[in-house]
Amino acid sequence: MPRQKPGAAALGDAMAFDGPTDQTLSRQARAAELLDAETEARLAYAWRDQRDEAALHRLITAYMRLAISMAAKFRRYGAPMNDLIQEASVGLMKAAEKFDPDRGVRFSTYAVWWIKASIQDYVMRNWSMVRTGSTSAQKSLFFNLKRVQAKLEREAAALGLTLDQHQLRAKVAVEIGVSIAEVEMMEGRLAGSDASLNATQASDDEGREWIDALEDDGPQAAERVEAAHDQARLREWLLAAMRGLNARERHIVTERRLRDAPRTLESLGIEMGLSKERVRQLEAAAYAKLRKSLEAQSTEVMAFL
Repeated sequence: MPRQKPGAAALGDAMAFDGPTDQTLSRQARAAELLDAETEARLAYAWRDQRDEAALHRLITAYMRLAISMAAKFRRYGAPMNDLIQEASVGLMKAAEKFDPDRGVRFSTYAVWWIKASIQDYVMRNWSMVRTGSTSAQKSLFFNLKRVQAKLEREAAALGLTLDQHQLRAKVAVEIGVSIAEVEMMEGRLAGSDASLNATQASDDEGREWIDALEDDGPQAAERVEAAHDQARLREWLLAAMRGLNARERHIVTERRLRDAPRTLESLGIEMGLSKERVRQLEAAAYAKLRKSLEAQSTEVMAFL
């Protein structure tokens, strides 16, 4: 039976906190219960299978504390705390909507990805750096520049060294995986005033925002989070399956499937002192073991392969 999307009313009611301020929300969130893994899973099943709105409300309320805590980490970007909490709440609601307890991960872990993605998208939409051509590396640079700079300066100080601006930028570029020019450009953006793309193009009420004129060809937050979750889970399944192979089988699978330049059956046969046909038989047997192990790990795994 296909899963239904939760209604806006159900999710809205689940997130309904009394009081207009972030202080009120924080007090109510601190008073919320702490869920153990068993209770968390039971509530998630109740919402997914029975559309139990009371279970949804209890699940989301319990993790509003997490949403507010993550929102507070983004205050340095100048956004109002209430807006950050609202975006964190949106991410939390999306996590509740998408969460599947059968995947073997706790809701709190899953929700972190959604909350962070929602807040980051909001911050990015409200800074002038949001424009066509912004890459994932630039996004990482935007959110991690100050932290990485501080870490590198502390490490240098512990060694009795002092980094000049060029040395610091070079180390930051290596740490984050961008060019020195990109580091310099980002420093300038963060130091200057922000000309938001949310400004309207015309003075009348119907003037659209500049950001509306930009086309975003990249994956949306929901797609990125789901892909990251599925890839991490699949990697766990694959590693567990590989551990079920013997050393010879693991070597063949690694050389044949996991290398950038796969080895031939003939070259492996020469290395291992076996015929080409024998290597092929061992490879087929290894794949059969992997498939059996993966199917046992989860009924969903074959959908990823």
